[in-house]
Formats: sequence, C-alpha cells, structure tokens
Amino acid sequence: MKPEKCIGSHHPKWFGLALQALVILSKDNVKTCPSAELAVLLQSEATLLRRILATLVKGGILDTREGRDGGYRLRRDPYTITLSEVYTVLQVSDPLCLGIKETTGSHTFGKEMNAIFNDITTAMDHSLLEVLNRYTVGQIAERAHNCTGSTHAEIGISGD
Repeated sequence: MKPEKCIGSHHPKWFGLALQALVILSKDNVKTCPSAELAVLLQSEATLLRRILATLVKGGILDTREGRDGGYRLRRDPYTITLSEVYTVLQVSDPLCLGIKETTGSHTFGKEMNAIFNDITTAMDHSLLEVLNRYTVGQIAERAHNCTGSTHAEIGISGD
C-alpha cells in the first residue's frame, strides 16, 4: 500500500506554530520580529520556524525585512487573514486522511474502498476549510490577549 497525501506535505504542527507566530506579529507595536526571537517566544526550533515563516512569505501572508531592524511582519491587516488561508498556504497534510487510505489494498474491494474514503476525506477537508474560514488571525489575537491579559513586555516583544 502506497501512502498518498491528501492535501500537502507539511506537518499539522506547522499550522499551530504559524498561527502563534502570526498572533505575535499582529500585536499593535510589533513592526518586525526576527525568527530567532519568535522561536524563543514559541519555545520552538528556530530552523523549523524559519521554514514555516518562509512558506507564509511565499504565500503572501508575511513580508521580510533584512538588516539590523529586520525580521518578519504581517503583509496586511490581521483581520483580513483567515485561518483557512494560513492552512491552505501551508498545505497541511491530514494524518487521518493518510491513515484511512493506507488501510485499503490494491485488490478490487480495496480500490473501491479507497474511492469511497477519498470522497469522505474530500468532504472532511471542505468542512475543515469552512470552519477555518470563520476565523481571522486578528480575532485569535484578540481572544489570546483577553485570555492572558499579556502585555508586550510579558511575552518578550520589544515592539521596535
């Protein structure tokens, strides 16, 4: 049985890290933030985070700035960036989809079940994107601030 990817090749962890980075970058006083600083704040590996951020740059969600004051910044208002857009740009692979298709064989019944599973997982993907489309990075940032009451200093953002 040959595994097939349903949507893309990136691990679902990328989505969680991307959203957290985008929330930090959406804060009022953040002009740019270096990937190393974001990695510390997210308790993540800097190399992994740079790969995620580079994908978001290619997808038109982030801009980069070189130099002493360089780093990453949002390309547009966080209230216009939907979670479905982030998910789609990252092309997150779906472990359930991959797992369910791995169970089918190459015989007639297996091929029939694979087609059925494909229909089901396509509907699941569509539903997931519908739900994610209801939320924006700005809304998540607002909610995160309301839950924690964190100031920029408390999460380690200088704002410069």
